[in-house]
Amino acid sequence: MTDITNLEPELLWKHFEEIRKVPRASKHEERIREYITNFAIGHNLVYKSDKVGNIVISKPATSGLESKPTVVLQSHMDMVCEKNADKAHDFSKDPLSFKMDGDWLKADGTTLGADNGIGLCASLAILESGDVKHGPIEALFTIDEETGLTGAFALSNDMLKGRLMLNLDSEELGAIYVGCAGGGDSSIRLPLKREAPEGSPVRVAVKGLRGGHSGVDIHEQRGNAIKLLARLLWDSATRHDFALADIKGGNLRNAIPREAEAVVFAANPDPMMNDLMTEANAIQAELQKVDPDFRLEVSALKPGEAPKAVLDAGSSLKVIGLLNGLPHGVLAMSLDIPGLVETSCNLAVVGIEPAQGGTGDGSGGEVLKVQMSSRSSIGTRLRQSRDTIKSIAVMTGADVQEGDAYPGWKPNLDSPLLKTVAGVYQNMLGKEPARKAIHAGLETGVIGERFPGMDMVSIGPDIKYPHSPDERVSIPSVATFYKAVLKVLESV
Repeated sequence: MTDITNLEPELLWKHFEEIRKVPRASKHEERIREYITNFAIGHNLVYKSDKVGNIVISKPATSGLESKPTVVLQSHMDMVCEKNADKAHDFSKDPLSFKMDGDWLKADGTTLGADNGIGLCASLAILESGDVKHGPIEALFTIDEETGLTGAFALSNDMLKGRLMLNLDSEELGAIYVGCAGGGDSSIRLPLKREAPEGSPVRVAVKGLRGGHSGVDIHEQRGNAIKLLARLLWDSATRHDFALADIKGGNLRNAIPREAEAVVFAANPDPMMNDLMTEANAIQAELQKVDPDFRLEVSALKPGEAPKAVLDAGSSLKVIGLLNGLPHGVLAMSLDIPGLVETSCNLAVVGIEPAQGGTGDGSGGEVLKVQMSSRSSIGTRLRQSRDTIKSIAVMTGADVQEGDAYPGWKPNLDSPLLKTVAGVYQNMLGKEPARKAIHAGLETGVIGERFPGMDMVSIGPDIKYPHSPDERVSIPSVATFYKAVLKVLESV
């Protein structure tokens, strides 16, 4: 286990070391809320919480700086809990294990929680420090950012007085984010029918993909395990007689699926397995540059290891066709900002589960559940993406439920706060900082809508591969990021 308590800035890393032991999965932030409120009480700071669990801690201005405007430091409490399949880790109780890789800090087979743990700990460090020069501060800690921005959506209108906000949830040092995409989820439920199996059971598993953030990493064309599995099964269905018994893949709606598997009963398993591996070799060649560790595992199962019933011919074809036909990846690039993805879609999670009132024993009463996530910086394009999903699903006889869409954040390049932050970065890094928008949902879009007139920018250290077990944070960049936040507080 790597000791991070000797790193700089000391207070920030002290808190990051402590919260590695605190469970903070999305929708289960009870322990991290307790940590933050106990911190406020222990440091004699005024705090308040709203009905959903968002917390604001207030810190008075440094003596002589009371006339400065109030600055909101904003971060979220929850983290994406992803792990490698072979990693034994219970995010509800097990502490994270850290290790160094040169100048980078990463976890051992799990997500690191630097997203947004570094921003959260930066706020706590500033609240705790007696050496920082600043005007009035409101540190806002929101719940459940990763699975729908629900904390930001439910934020009470009386929680904040400040109208200048530093969102501390970006992942590129020296870049200032001034806009983000909106998004919305779609949940598909396809009724299934089962029958007695014939043939031999075969397990087909896609593994070794990098996965990653379904917005930030979508432009890299990384492999989607569910889409690749559907492609393999569709190709096999044109030449082989088999029935689908089970299929599952993905974990989170905002993560590109890294693994997926199916169980089929094949009339002639050996030729089918050979053809699957041939098609997998073609996929491996296609993905070599972006997903070099892709692999397909195909193995015969003993009868006792397989489900006792298979989907009938109609259900099998609908499942494979639906997953093969649903969109995934970049749908449109921005016509205004070069290199920015405008619209995208992520086929995120698939699995078979009992229907409402169903038995779930393999004898019927089941549905295929598919979770999709759409993003766009243009509201009409977001609607079009979700309509495409719905039209494809409805043609198979599926029901589609759509979650509430969340708003994007329109850039304001004339922002006074942007000018201040840009000046700080210019002086610290010796170069003009980039102004960027991100193809992901940030809480700034929701908070800006809820608090009209809020002047906002988003900054952060260098974080790579968030939402995957490869997540890592640059240690030197954390120190620079923290110094920049302090300078902004002094200069604003």
